[in-house]
This record gives sequence, structure tokens and C-alpha cells, in this order.
Amino acid sequence: MKREELIRLLNELLALPSETEWVEFKAAKTTFSFKKLGQYFSALSNEANLKQKPQGWLIFGVHDKARQITNTGYRPNRKNLDGLKGEIARHTTGNLTFIEIHELSLPEGRVILFEIPPAPSGVPVAWKGHYYGRDGESLDALNIQEIEQIRNQGREYDWSAQICKDATLDDLEPQAIAKAREQFKEKNKNSSTITLDEVDSWEEITFLNKAKVTIQGKIANATILLLGKEESASLISPAVAKMSWILKNRKNIELDYEHFGPPFLVNVERLFSRIRNLTYRTLPSGTLFPMEATQYDLWVIREVIHNCIAHQDYGLSGRINVVENPAGLIFTNTGSFLPGSIEKVIGQDAPQEIYRNPFLAEAMVQLNMIDTRGGGIKKMFNIQMERFFPLPDYDLKEPDRVKVQIRGEIIDEKYSRLLIDKADLDIWTVILLDKVQKRVRITKDEHSRLKKQRLISATGMKAKHIRDRGFDKKYYQDMILALIREHGPVKRQDIDELILPKLPEVLSQKQKKAKIHNLLTELSIKMKKIKNIGSRKLPQWFLLKNNKILKKQ
Repeated sequence: MKREELIRLLNELLALPSETEWVEFKAAKTTFSFKKLGQYFSALSNEANLKQKPQGWLIFGVHDKARQITNTGYRPNRKNLDGLKGEIARHTTGNLTFIEIHELSLPEGRVILFEIPPAPSGVPVAWKGHYYGRDGESLDALNIQEIEQIRNQGREYDWSAQICKDATLDDLEPQAIAKAREQFKEKNKNSSTITLDEVDSWEEITFLNKAKVTIQGKIANATILLLGKEESASLISPAVAKMSWILKNRKNIELDYEHFGPPFLVNVERLFSRIRNLTYRTLPSGTLFPMEATQYDLWVIREVIHNCIAHQDYGLSGRINVVENPAGLIFTNTGSFLPGSIEKVIGQDAPQEIYRNPFLAEAMVQLNMIDTRGGGIKKMFNIQMERFFPLPDYDLKEPDRVKVQIRGEIIDEKYSRLLIDKADLDIWTVILLDKVQKRVRITKDEHSRLKKQRLISATGMKAKHIRDRGFDKKYYQDMILALIREHGPVKRQDIDELILPKLPEVLSQKQKKAKIHNLLTELSIKMKKIKNIGSRKLPQWFLLKNNKILKKQ
């Protein structure tokens, strides 16, 4: 690109609105974080794709707010600058890197224009395994809807429906086919169009076609997953057809394990049999009779395993894991959670609109493994409520992994006692109470809702809720100011010793330290009430008044 074209391009970009997601300006006067550079590469690439732009732009040497050229000294050596292409490619999806890195010397200073390719159609771009995007001017994680929007571009592709060209009926397990016929009969036992004797009379290929497990007599990937012989898994490589059961103790030490391949229709029962479903006994306060129940409801466990199979993203070559420990079961499968949130699934009355593996899902319906009418997850929540056990935990933080925990023991007896006494509580209220017992932070409005129903008091969770929620920012800032006023100058260690014990218990030690750092930053930079005259590693905090240090306190 010629100099005149670059100048014209720069002026056009400078004139764009500040919230343009596919363009970012940074001063980068001397240096810039390589980690941030990679995150911006991912974000601008994904946003360029979503906004249908031929490229995204990251521009150094321009103030991001004032849009004024400030001059950048970032990597002044051209060879080092070009070296970024290889450095970035090592950490991105498909080794994607800059289209070009343009340098422009102007009277106001040096400007670098990083030309970033849009994410390829159907493939969101990650940086070190994480997808980034823009929310206005903010750099943030690319949300699930945007990830799936990119993945679904220009294609109506169902991996599970793809034909295995070299597969024949000999690659299917006879025992699995027999079980499939029994499951199909169970599914259609009340049908007015199919008789059970008729199902028994069908030849194998006729039955498989009618059960929608094969496509016009041809073996599909889903057929191998559900009915294939163990050795037939190689026919769908590089996809991985494997479920693993892993037993761990409370110290997270592995005690036992077993792996299961095709046929999933048969082996899911073998995996299920490895799970120890012990009788759980507890004596709720206020009663003379113990509460006895198995740790897990059989329907709930089967539902979670079948969901893992149906919604696994087999293109990611991952396996389904079931980890058993004394506290409960943890299920994981690869692939994003398509509905976006558990609240959305529980709140909607209609079936899910999008399935990752439509052909596999339909085959599992015909074999009586899942139900496309929807409501499976909501039913799991209701069953756990009826058993007075903690609700399922869905961890959706990783963009390509769904993690579900089903607990096999009571966390807080007061929660169970409340469900016993108040059988008319709606599911949304129970979800809030479940969050409180698990020390998950709830909003002020949610707290007010529980308080209005006198449920915080009823559960005896008042003090614990305050510990988990913490106090407002001003409370902590006033404590810091009082400490410095009485004992200043003070070290960071002194401040930590005062504030750490009073921060919410749900925060990790790292999160607590970051919280204190943010409090000090606001007090010193924004509010100008304190100042550090020591070093970053050995701070000495003083009070400020009219921008002057008060050393005599």
C-alpha cells in the first residue's frame, strides 16, 4: 500500500465513531503488552468477520480517546516488527497472523497500522485457546451467540449425518442392534401406526432406516457412535468416540478409571454401572426421622450422560468425561452450550431450536435415549428440588466446554429443611437459595426478593450471605483511610492484614489481593486521597490533602 493510500486510510479510520468494534487505537508510546496484542488480534479478527469487513485494524501511535497522533516507539527495528507475524501465528487458531504491518512516518510522529484478517467463515479465532471480541470500546470474551454465529456461517453441516464410506453392517455390533430394536419398540409401544410384531419382522437394514439411525441403508457417523463395534471407532477419526469414568477421592487423587468406546447405546449402561449410587442418610433438625435417599436420581444421571453424547462437538476431537468423587459427579463434554445460559433453557417452554448434531439427536430420540420435546434440564432441576438436594451446577466459562456437576450430598441442612417445609417455592426462588448455600454472589435485587419472602432469615443464612456478598466499596476505603490516618505511613502488608479478613469468602486469595489493589488505585489516582512515595514493591502510603502529603498524622 502506497504512502498516499495509507494516509487516506488513516484519516478515514480516525473519522470513524469511537464504538467501532473492528478498529482500535493505542498510544503504545514505547512498548505494548504482547498478551494484549494477541487478545486484540483475536477480538478484531472476530469483529471484522461479524461486521463483514475485509480486515480489522489495530493502530499504534494514536491516542484512543482524543484520536490524536502521539508517535509510537514500539519495535523501531523493522525486522523485529515483522517478527510479530510469526510470534502471533504460534498462538492463534489456524496460525492466523497479520495481513501486513504498515509503518507511516508523519510530521506528528510514527504510526503503525496492523492489518488483521477477518476470522475465516465458520471458524472463530482464538488467542491461546480463548476467543475475544469487543463490546463497544471494551475488550472482552466473545460471547457464545457470536461464537456460534461465526461457526454457522455459510453452512448447513451436521457431522453426525456424514456417511462413513468404508463402513458396512459388519462394522455394527449385533448386541447393540438388538438393544436398539428393543428401545425402538419401547418408544413406539403406544403407536397407532407401528405394531411391535411388525418391528420384530423387519430386516436389520429396514429397521435401522426406520429408526433413523442409517440414511437410505448407508452408515453415518452417528450410526458408528451408537451401534458400532469398538474397533469401528477408527472409521470416524479424527473424531474421538470415547467416554471415560474416573474415580477420585477428596484430595483429587485418581483411584480408578475405565474408558468406553462404541457402541454408546450399550456402553453408556456399562459406564452408568460404574457410578456408586450409595444411600445417603441425614437427620434434619426438628424431626425424629432420618431422611434416606440414594445419592443420585437414575433419570438425572442418564439425562446428563445422554446430553453429553448428543451435544458433544466431535470435530474438537475430545472425549466425554464422568468424574466421580465423594461430593458428587462432574460431567464434561466439548462444544459450547448453544442456548447460551441455563436461565434461558429453564425459562422457555418450547424445545431447543438448534442442535449441534441433528441426525444423532433424532436417532437418540428414536432409540428412547432423549426427548426433543425439551424440558430435560428443567426436569433435572425439579427432581433435585423434590429430593431436597443441591441443584445441578452448569459451568459455561470455557467457550468450548460444558461442565455439569450433580452433587451427591447435602451442602447446607437448612436449605433442605426449607424445601421440606415450603413445598410451594417456585424454581427461580430455589435457584437463588441454592446460590446462597453454595456461596455464589447474588444481586441486591435478588437478595431483596429473598428477604421480602423472609427466606434469608428462614435458612439461617443472614451472616453467611453478608460474608459472601461483602460490604460496599466505601466501607473498605474508609477503613484504609482510617488506618493511614492513625498509623501512616503504612505498607501494603498492613493494609492487607486489615482488609483481607473482611472481604467476601467466595473470593480467592488472588481475587482479594486484586480487590485491594483496585481500592488503592481509586483512592490514589481518581480520588487523590492517598499517595505512595515508596516503590511498587515496597510502598509507603501517606494521606493527601490539597495534593500535599500529610506526614504528621
